[in-house]
Amino acid sequence: MRYIDNQDVMDGTLNLALEEYALTALDREQTYLLFYSMHPTVIVGKNQNTLEEINAEYVRAHGVVVTRRLSGGGAVYNDEGDLSFSFITKHDANSFHNYRKFTEPVIRALRDLGVPAELSGRNDILVEGKKVSGNAQFATRGRMFSHGTLLFDVNLDNVEKALRVHPEKMESKGVKSVRSRVTNIRPYLRRDMDIREFKQVLLERIFDGLPEIPTYRLTEADWQAVRDLAERRYRNWDWVYGQSPPFNVRRTRYIPGVGLLDVRLYVERGRIEQCRVYGDFFGERDVSEIEQRLLGRRYDPDDLAAALADVDLRAYFGALDRAEWLRLLY
Repeated sequence: MRYIDNQDVMDGTLNLALEEYALTALDREQTYLLFYSMHPTVIVGKNQNTLEEINAEYVRAHGVVVTRRLSGGGAVYNDEGDLSFSFITKHDANSFHNYRKFTEPVIRALRDLGVPAELSGRNDILVEGKKVSGNAQFATRGRMFSHGTLLFDVNLDNVEKALRVHPEKMESKGVKSVRSRVTNIRPYLRRDMDIREFKQVLLERIFDGLPEIPTYRLTEADWQAVRDLAERRYRNWDWVYGQSPPFNVRRTRYIPGVGLLDVRLYVERGRIEQCRVYGDFFGERDVSEIEQRLLGRRYDPDDLAAALADVDLRAYFGALDRAEWLRLLY
């Protein structure tokens, strides 16, 4: 096994791209270990509805990156206090779905540090009944990775804020996240340390005290391929939002001076495929013109604003403020 040195890159999209690159482009006979942390980022599972899993207002206001990973499972919030790990190896009958095989080295290292960690259920690491790690796997073309989070010193308040779900907005056909009680690893350590030392100690224990850790050092060509992949996939709106399962949106609001507005949307691959606007408002022009404007647009606040940028909403709804209308839509 070789350790991949990611040079302490804190860009979540680059780290996910690096993980995929290592899976598909590096030596297929080798097993690799990758550690990575990142600036505040929400990562949704492959089969999830992104908009259902995030608190869209919070992540936009606080600059939280949103991306999607290749593996299934639920949405996670990562920040500088999380240390994620990934074992990249051959896909064989004894590895896929075998979370114990990949979490056991991590659990053993945590116990050596005084943390009473244990694998619970299928894929979670718990400490005194609270979750410190969720794990997921992905396989392709005879290769696979098994990766997981390690909540070392994460801002747990922001976990709840960034992942808040708005059930009144959508009836999704996607997978819902399982909310668990979580805690950080750091308070359980026998000796306090920062996350850099924590990573180094884990490496030394996982590599079982080798005098020198076998390391793969990325070339500039490797990094360029990783950057290209991050742009094509992990920063790509169509991957992050457009891959979401179809969902319905119903937003209803009474607006003084306008009346009741009831907007109903059907969104598929992140774009509005059906749109109807109901209510007891008064307008000079037919609201079907607004509905047609929205068809085919991304269900994204910036795209919705652009679709109606040159429209006088007063002609359709009376004294309706543009910002209020956009808040209603999204």
